[in-house]
Formats: sequence, C-alpha cells, structure tokens
Amino acid sequence: MAQVQRHPLAAQAAGVLLERIRAGEWELGHRLPGETTLAVQLGVGRSTLREAIRELAGRGVLESRQGAGVFVTALDVTDDWDTVLRRSDIVTVIEARIAIEAEGAALAARRRTPADLRAILRALAARAESGDSVEALVDADTAFHRTIVAAAHNDILLELFNAFVPRSRHAMIDMLRIRPMAAPSADHDAHENLYAAVRARDPEAAATASRIHLTSIKAAFDS
Repeated sequence: MAQVQRHPLAAQAAGVLLERIRAGEWELGHRLPGETTLAVQLGVGRSTLREAIRELAGRGVLESRQGAGVFVTALDVTDDWDTVLRRSDIVTVIEARIAIEAEGAALAARRRTPADLRAILRALAARAESGDSVEALVDADTAFHRTIVAAAHNDILLELFNAFVPRSRHAMIDMLRIRPMAAPSADHDAHENLYAAVRARDPEAAATASRIHLTSIKAAFDS
C-alpha cells in the first residue's frame, strides 16, 4: 500500500519541479541541485524525488547522468504528435507539410536511386488511374508524395510525413467532396513536374515544384 500512496506525491513533486523549470529557475543544460538539497526544498523523501525525476526524464525534461547529476534537457513537456495534430487546423498542417516535403523533394533529387524513380513513377501512374473515388484519389496522392519523401533517404522526414497522413487525409477528402478539383489535368501536371525534377537531379526545381503544389492546396483551404 505504501507504494501506491507514494505515486501521487511523486507526481506532485514532478509538477513542482516542472513549474520551477518553466519559471526559469534552471536554464536549459543546467544541473539541478543535489538530491538531498532538492528533497528538502520539496519536502519529500529521496525515493519520492527520484521517482519524480524519472517521470520528468520520461517526458524529456530531465536527464540523469551517471556521476554528474540531473540536467535540464527541455523547458517544458512536449505533447505527442497525435495530440498536436488533433488540435491543429489543416492550414497549419499543410504549412508543416510544405517545410517537410520541399526539403524532402530537394534531397530526393540528390539521392534518388533507380529503384526510387520506378516507385515514384508507379505511384504517379496509380494516381492518374485512381478513378472517380475521392478516397482513392487522396490515398493515391498520398502514396505518390510518400515515395518522394522516401527517396530523400532521411528516416526522420519520412516519419514526420507519416505522422501527418491521418490528419491531412480526412481534411483532403472533406474538401474535395465539397469542392471538386477544378482542373485535374493541371494538378496532374504539377505532380509530373515534381517527378521530372527529381529524375533530372535538380534539387531547386524539385523543392519549388513541391512548394508551389502544396501552397495551392493551402490556398484552397484558406479561401
């Protein structure tokens, strides 16, 4: 029972520590006072303090370094991606996609392999043949953009792209149902231009093509 009772106290101690960090008492990279001193300041036992530190370490705010102490590694807790994306409007999501995909396209133009080009071309053809289904078009479009980012050979960019997919997919489907694409051929040309720039190993043209295309989508949501 003592174990169960200690957890709320440790959570409270973690909350106090976090508020002190947010208030600027300890700056990024600074070491916290020693365990004995900090336990006295918080009015808790050392075992409870250790538990509070473990909680904040798990949330990315603190880091325990063997023989050196406990250091501040972030000034606040970070929400998980799902929480951030759920409360973000679609224009904000597309702005982030522009940053990710423009750089991804530039890197793809530099790093793409023959296998990457084949995958991009297959995805481009599948997009053109997706039919009248809005869901099928959005999924094929997403698959095409993913092949571009995958060709950048940067795992972090690809994970970021994957995180945006559920949020942007639903928004794109809703928008296209309300406002069907005015010029499908021009939209397909924009994707062909992106493919051509990656194939030509032209990073600037690839980034520009990606940015122009996604900016036009952003404008559609803004209007």
